[in-house]
Amino acid sequence: MIWEHLDKKLIKLHQEASSPGEVFEKLGECFIEEGYTKEDYVDALKEREAQFPTGLDINGFGVAIPHTDAMYVLRETEGIMTLKEPVRFTQMGSNDTPVDVKVVFMLAIENPQTHIKKLQQILRIIQDDKVLEKVYLAETQDDVINIIKQKEIEIGGETL
Repeated sequence: MIWEHLDKKLIKLHQEASSPGEVFEKLGECFIEEGYTKEDYVDALKEREAQFPTGLDINGFGVAIPHTDAMYVLRETEGIMTLKEPVRFTQMGSNDTPVDVKVVFMLAIENPQTHIKKLQQILRIIQDDKVLEKVYLAETQDDVINIIKQKEIEIGGETL
């Protein structure tokens, strides 16, 4: 289950950012500092986002799930950032449809075979806009972990 592996140092709440690139810099740098990814992880996030946008509109709630190829990852992990003000991302699968994102689930996936499974786990959690709203309003990292834990228990989450 995802909640079992969340590192509190990679959960950043009520952050200010003006662009996807700034989100990647703020949260991605934490991934680098904590030894989860290589030094060029943030640049790789920016390049991949330009080619394959990661914004999603979940019943009017904007979420992004940025990630890179495995070659930039040292240890697999996930990070979460909530934004004080929405940041405009591009809708996944489009070239120009905007999505005002309030919560970012950033991934560092080292095994390409588990890539789809990890995305499916996160999608099962974020399909519930009430869970997204709770994560967005959370005051502590522990609150975020508990919200995700409760949702995963409710949906019968799997361990990778």
